[in-house]
Amino acid sequence: MNKTVNINLAGIFFHIDEDAYLKLQRYLDAIKRSFTDSQGRDEIISDIEARIAELFTEKIKDERQVIGIKEVDEVIEVMGQPEDYRIDEEIFEDEPRASYEPKSSKQLFRDTTNSYVGGVSSGLGHYLAIDPVWIRLAWILFTVFSSGAFILIYIAFWIFVPEAKTTADFLAMKGEAVNISNIEKKIKEGFNDVADKVKDVDYQKYKSKVKSSSTSFFEALGDVLLVLLKIFVKFIGVLLLIIAGSTLIGLFIGLFTLGTFDFIDTSWSEHMGVVNMPDAPLWLLSLLCFFAVGIPFFFLFILGLKILINNLKSIGTPAKLGLLAVWIASVLGLTFLGIKQATQEAFDAQVITTEKVLPVTSNDTLTIKMHSNNRYIKTLRKSNDFNIRRDENGNKVIVIRDIEILLKSSKRDTVAKIAIEKKADGSSYEDAKQRAEEIMFNYEIEDNTLLLDGYALTDYANKFRDQEVRIILTLPESITILADENTERFNNLWNYDDYIVIDRNEGKYLKLQDGKFICDDCEDDKNDEWQYRDDSEGLKININDSESEARVKIDENGLEIKSDEVDIKIDENGVKIKSEN
Repeated sequence: MNKTVNINLAGIFFHIDEDAYLKLQRYLDAIKRSFTDSQGRDEIISDIEARIAELFTEKIKDERQVIGIKEVDEVIEVMGQPEDYRIDEEIFEDEPRASYEPKSSKQLFRDTTNSYVGGVSSGLGHYLAIDPVWIRLAWILFTVFSSGAFILIYIAFWIFVPEAKTTADFLAMKGEAVNISNIEKKIKEGFNDVADKVKDVDYQKYKSKVKSSSTSFFEALGDVLLVLLKIFVKFIGVLLLIIAGSTLIGLFIGLFTLGTFDFIDTSWSEHMGVVNMPDAPLWLLSLLCFFAVGIPFFFLFILGLKILINNLKSIGTPAKLGLLAVWIASVLGLTFLGIKQATQEAFDAQVITTEKVLPVTSNDTLTIKMHSNNRYIKTLRKSNDFNIRRDENGNKVIVIRDIEILLKSSKRDTVAKIAIEKKADGSSYEDAKQRAEEIMFNYEIEDNTLLLDGYALTDYANKFRDQEVRIILTLPESITILADENTERFNNLWNYDDYIVIDRNEGKYLKLQDGKFICDDCEDDKNDEWQYRDDSEGLKININDSESEARVKIDENGLEIKSDEVDIKIDENGVKIKSEN
């Protein structure tokens, strides 16, 4: 196994195989001998070494990769042998060389050697093979007709397009191959240009005055813009570090808290086990969320570090590919669980118990009360949430609090009737129906008093799938009811589907006449009521209070609002507003 040698080529360190190093050393020595008597020898050698270093950098994929004989041979093939170009120039002075040099693709650089501002126009001229004068005229015209917007584009070119500094840059800018021959040729042309300028020193002196005044100003402006850009970029780096770092810390905390609930018997773990979450372990769900969200923010954190720290080492291609694979797997896992969860609530079903007759006639008074049980609930109120309690046998049950009382009027019946409607969601209609059937709700009647449970129960294994209970009371005409004040949070508030409302008159005797409740001992509050009606004629809302009255009607013809102050009508003809003032 050959030894590895560390070399410094044009300021860049490389690890190179010993045999490859010896071959490269012989090649560089041959180049130096071929330019022993050449003008600008040191500059030629320096540019050749820089070009070789650039080619090596393109070929290695990792900073720890060792350069071998293969890479050296490929570089020599691109650069060419010194003897290919060191032919007696006096013999072949007027004859073209027979060797074929392929044209390289042009690269965009700023040519500051022939510039008045930042070298953008000169660089574009080389790239597009157009005289820079026409490019400058185009910039001026576009800037005028765009109200100065093209100045921002010029500044962007100035900032992001690199300046041609080395001989290799100038050759690449003109599309010439960067090899020994062209590097030598370019440097010699530079010396010839210097000689020509010395001959025409007076002209150059006045020309340089014009260019230096404009160039110095715009160079100073460019330096200021570059400093501001660097400050802005550093600020973005700090912002990325703060956002990504905070997110990663939060994800770590979430992973080691929520992710451990499956292993600890707490009230939180009980709730997480029955809510609308995928049928998967909580630790697995937490881990998938951590990777799906955390990996992108980890790369943002690395990006922020790279912005703030120059020459920051990369985490390596294997690590990047590994994290990418984990992220893709996490996203696919969450997608699968999300689709699976969506199917768990895709269907809903309702089960209505057989309507039962209550021992209350049209001439009686029916009292309605809610009943509580301290084992399951402490306060009587309707709610969409749930609780987890233990029954008399110590088994876990889900306490459902979505209970609603609905009242209907019947002119054909002479006795009151009750029906219990239970609803639930499920992955299929059969699953939803079975879950609804397993809801346990109780009530009892004692001496014309209907006692309704303010809660319902279901087994813990059924999970919470939007279970609801609706108590439907069908009342005969002329019956009197007394709804206890503890029913206020359970009573229906809207007139729809032939349901009637108590209208916040709990604790008062109400008599049913012509499908409406009449209250003899209620205060006169006709000027303080809300009426709602939704039928085939559309939606109608009447609002009355002590100071004003308003009516809203929405149907197929549009929207109509009438009040004491203004009338508004919106239909296919537009909007009409009429004010009384």
